[in-house]
Amino acid sequence: MRILVVEDDKVIGDGILQALQMQNYAVDWVEDVESALTAIMANKYEFVILDVGLPDGTGFDVLKNLRDSKNSVPVLILTAYDDVSYRVKGLDAGADDYLIKPFKLEELLARIRALRRRSMGQANPILQVGDVILDPVATKVKKGEDNVNLGPKEFAILHTLMEKCGKIVTKEQLEEGLYGWDMEIESNTIEVHIHGLRKKLGKEFIETLRHFGYRVGAGED
Repeated sequence: MRILVVEDDKVIGDGILQALQMQNYAVDWVEDVESALTAIMANKYEFVILDVGLPDGTGFDVLKNLRDSKNSVPVLILTAYDDVSYRVKGLDAGADDYLIKPFKLEELLARIRALRRRSMGQANPILQVGDVILDPVATKVKKGEDNVNLGPKEFAILHTLMEKCGKIVTKEQLEEGLYGWDMEIESNTIEVHIHGLRKKLGKEFIETLRHFGYRVGAGED
């Protein structure tokens, strides 16, 4: 999943960046409204973490731009103001959740997971396709009764495919979920990881649709 972080405090921003990258999220970090709007126009994000107080405006300006353009990406607002009016204003403007500074990174990660499930229409955090079970909190995968050891990018790819069970996911979508804009992408990276997943989960588990992308669980309800 690719996340945009809009935060002008360098200590907080760097802490969020490192925590998200350790969870295998692709992250872009900007520090002002103008850069945020530029990033949103140039990239497709699946989640936005948005500080309220920014040097050239407010997070509400970014939020308004998103919702006015019919962009329904989940947005979690950060603010140092522990005031109900700020929370009400953000939620009424289209934010999905709110977190007051200072906060624990564990809570931020849990809220991201919860909003991600909600945006995908899923109540259960555990994903299952056939006999493959993925636990995004524990970052563990089982096939039947056996644990499957996956690398970080293998896990991220499998997570995306299982979240979108039965749907085609393009190579470009998988790349966007793995790499921020400052990371170099090798042309065959996705193919290499798909090959590794098939070796561990069975060659039929991930279907390739030529010229379109990849899919798991085509026959799942």
